[in-house]
Amino acid sequence: MLKKRLMSCLAAAAVAGTMTAALPASASATTTPAPLPICAEEWNPAKGYAGGLTASYNGRNWRAKWWNKDNVPGGPSGNWTDKGACDNREGAFVVSEAQFNQIYPNRKPFYTYKGLVTALSAYPAFAATGDEVTRKREAAAFLANVAHETGGLFHIVEVNTANYSHYCDPDQPYGCPAGRSSYYGRGPIQLSWNFNYKSAGDALDIDLLNFPNLVQNEASVAWMTGIWYWMTSKGPGTMTPHTAMAEGHGFGETIRSINGALECNGGNTRQVESRVAHYKRITAVLGVTPEDESKLRC
Repeated sequence: MLKKRLMSCLAAAAVAGTMTAALPASASATTTPAPLPICAEEWNPAKGYAGGLTASYNGRNWRAKWWNKDNVPGGPSGNWTDKGACDNREGAFVVSEAQFNQIYPNRKPFYTYKGLVTALSAYPAFAATGDEVTRKREAAAFLANVAHETGGLFHIVEVNTANYSHYCDPDQPYGCPAGRSSYYGRGPIQLSWNFNYKSAGDALDIDLLNFPNLVQNEASVAWMTGIWYWMTSKGPGTMTPHTAMAEGHGFGETIRSINGALECNGGNTRQVESRVAHYKRITAVLGVTPEDESKLRC
């Protein structure tokens, strides 16, 4: 009986293989297309857009080539670069505006939800990789570290002004063209140092080396710098924060990549616990549970 069953399976497999080979190309398996980037904030004709800023118009994202105002994207001015179709559905991002407001009840008005959503166009894989739980955990992890770094989005710039002049490395070939005291901490991850402004600006196609104030004057740029670090920098860790969450290594590895040299391995457990508390609170707001306790610390 076993031999007959095996022979029947082999015969069926052979027939199936023949039939599959005979199918037309249109019936073969297709690759699932990548999800569309989320649409940036809608273009506003009354707003001035510095080079590199992003807006959406007619279901597509557009990037300003240089400063312009009241020049419609896709129009005859040629001031905008078409970045392709985007997803403008309600709920395209795993964090709703109501949840964002709940997470940051005392935030400064500068840190807008629309600014965050606009910044997502720079790195479409952010909080968009894996299943829904994984995506929400990554968003929560990012927002938790941001809450810790900025006092709940209360601080836009570094508080200690005495440090401002320290963040210019004159040995860099491009120097500090905006001034020696111009590269202090700004934004949700407190971007600092002239070389970090240069690297972030190059990655985002925004001239932050010469115009670092964009990080404190444009909400979308501030959020972009935070997401840039999250997606690209290992810091003192062994992986980017995005990799840590998307591949299931856990929230603790995001702490290691952001400030592990000072906080991890017993360096400052109070700061670590502050980050973990924010993470647990935000995952609850988003309706997911955090990963195992063993993965929450570093």
